[in-house]
Amino acid sequence: MSAHLHEFENGAALAEGLADRISGALADAVATRGRASIAVSGGSTPKAFFKALSSRDIDWSKVTITLVDERFVPADNPRSNHLLVADNLLQGKAKAARFLPLYRDAGSAEEAARIVSADAEALGHPFDVVILGMGTDGHTASFFPGGSRLAEAISPETPRGVITMEAEGAGETRLTFTFASLQDARLLVLHIEGQGKKDVLAAAESEGPETDMPIRAILRRAAAPVDIYWAP
Repeated sequence: MSAHLHEFENGAALAEGLADRISGALADAVATRGRASIAVSGGSTPKAFFKALSSRDIDWSKVTITLVDERFVPADNPRSNHLLVADNLLQGKAKAARFLPLYRDAGSAEEAARIVSADAEALGHPFDVVILGMGTDGHTASFFPGGSRLAEAISPETPRGVITMEAEGAGETRLTFTFASLQDARLLVLHIEGQGKKDVLAAAESEGPETDMPIRAILRRAAAPVDIYWAP
C-alpha cells in the first residue's frame, strides 16, 4: 500500500484542488463506463470542498453520491450527514446527481443496513471515488476504537455492504460501509486539515494495532493507493 501526501497552503486551496481532482475522476468514469459513484464523509472538514465540487461542470445526472457512514437519524436531524451533503454538495450543478442515503425509515438500524447494502450492490463496484475523513482518535468511516463490530468492519473477510456500529464516542448508532467496500476505490482519498490531524496521521503510520487507530486498516491494507489531502 502506498500513500501520497498532497499539501496545500490553506483549506480554501485544498477545497479547490481536491474538487478539481475528484471532478476529473468522476468525468473520466462517466466517459469510460457511462456512470460514476462517489462515497463522501461527513463532519465539518468537507464543507468547503463540497461547495467547490458542486460547481464543477460534469454530467452530474450520471453520478450517484452516497455516504461512507451515517448516524441512524432522519435526514432533517442536524447531526445527519445526509443533511450536510444536501446543504453543501447537492447544490448548483450537482443538484442533478442521484443521492443514495444510508438512513432508512426501517424498523431498526440493522434492517436499514440490509436495505442499503442491496441498493449499493446495484451501483456496481468498486466505487469510483471514496473520500475518507479521520477523527482525532484515529477512526475513519464508523470504524471506532472500541466499536461493537470493529473487528468485523475492518476484516477483509467481511463482504461489501453496510453494517451497524455502536461506540462510546459515536453518540447515535451508526451505519457504515465495510472496509471491503471502501478499500479498492478507483480513487481513494483521505481528507484531513490542521496540524492536530497531521500528528494523528503520523501516529497512525507508526506501529501498533489497527484496533487502536482503525485508519491503520486503510493505510496498511487498502488495495488502492491512498491520496492524502492536507492543509494546515
